[in-house]
Amino acid sequence: MTTTTASPARQAAFYFVIITVALDMLAIGIIIPVLPKLIEGFVGGDVARAAKYVGLFSTLFAAIQFFVSPVLGALSDRFGRRPVILSSNLGLGLDYIVMALAPTLPWLFLGRIVSGITSASVSTAGAYIADTTPPDQRAAKFGMMGAAFGFGFVIGPALGGILGHWDIRYPFWAAAAMSLLNFAYGYFVLPESHKLENRTPFSWKRANPLASLKLLLGNRQLWSFGSAIFFSQLAHTVLPTAFVLYASYRYGWGTQEVGWLLAAVGVASVIVQGGLVKPFVKAMGERNAAILGLLLASGALAWYGTAWTGPLVWIGLPFAAFWGLFNASAQSIMSKNVTALDQGKLQGATTSIQALANIIGPSVFAYAFSHGVSGFFGAEMPGLPFWLASVSLFAAMLITLFVTRPTEKQA
Repeated sequence: MTTTTASPARQAAFYFVIITVALDMLAIGIIIPVLPKLIEGFVGGDVARAAKYVGLFSTLFAAIQFFVSPVLGALSDRFGRRPVILSSNLGLGLDYIVMALAPTLPWLFLGRIVSGITSASVSTAGAYIADTTPPDQRAAKFGMMGAAFGFGFVIGPALGGILGHWDIRYPFWAAAAMSLLNFAYGYFVLPESHKLENRTPFSWKRANPLASLKLLLGNRQLWSFGSAIFFSQLAHTVLPTAFVLYASYRYGWGTQEVGWLLAAVGVASVIVQGGLVKPFVKAMGERNAAILGLLLASGALAWYGTAWTGPLVWIGLPFAAFWGLFNASAQSIMSKNVTALDQGKLQGATTSIQALANIIGPSVFAYAFSHGVSGFFGAEMPGLPFWLASVSLFAAMLITLFVTRPTEKQA
């Protein structure tokens, strides 16, 4: 495995990968404010019908990520990280142009399929970082990658809302421009990180999403952390699925109040993952930092579902931000349990786990919110989806605490 250097070329390559991750998240976030309205226009203003299509698009996007992520991971193990990352940038940019010009709903549907494929390169970005970072520095670098996730989710909806105010298709043009500029920049600055001697032949068996998960089964650390990641990501889907409806129903919040809180969530996440992961890991060890992050986030989600006035919700925000301690630490520990030959496959399997949770989660929490406000259980419980998400995070914490087996360095 290669190691990082302080050379300008290596630094430029690392930051290019971080920017790529941020743009992938921007790809999701920038259309949040405008996609429902665009779909609504295609179905003649029928809000109920448009909502069904929005749900279908979300499920489709997550399903594609589940199947495509291990394919890209296996391709990067065979042909290198550089061509996969650059192809993703180029494809995403061209796809946004298609979506900006989409004259009908089927064209927009096609665009979401392509964007699901091209934005599945996060697994390859993770493999690139694992290739180029010494084991003892990976938690901090994965923390920066997590910060890029948060940055994309903060900037995306804000930028989409501003541009969409002027024209509903402007956000797609802006995303296309950024992705294509990033491709042009990466073409000149991004070196290959995956050594030729570490390349492995591509096979559909290795690229199968279920087959890629077999990598996790042979190692206790891998399958236990993989299980914890699933429950963590499952809980994470409660925010985009239920929070807007919940805040509107319980607190009477409009889009402005919700937007400010979601932006603050993203900023707090960036602070933790970009600046606090390294000192916490140094002081506590990766495994203990992961446990602390899950425990604090579980309490925060329970508080979200319990807070009886809108301002009280903000109390849980800084505690929820420490969720990032788990994400960075888990990825770092898992990367140390595979060889250089399988880093891409590991990242593909991890992304597939998250995508599987993204497929299941929205239905679970939407169903919980519907029953919670209907009095199905004998009383109104609008906070039910957040309580369930808290339980899911607590399960992830218990797995990390009792099932993962700490090594000397992680204890």
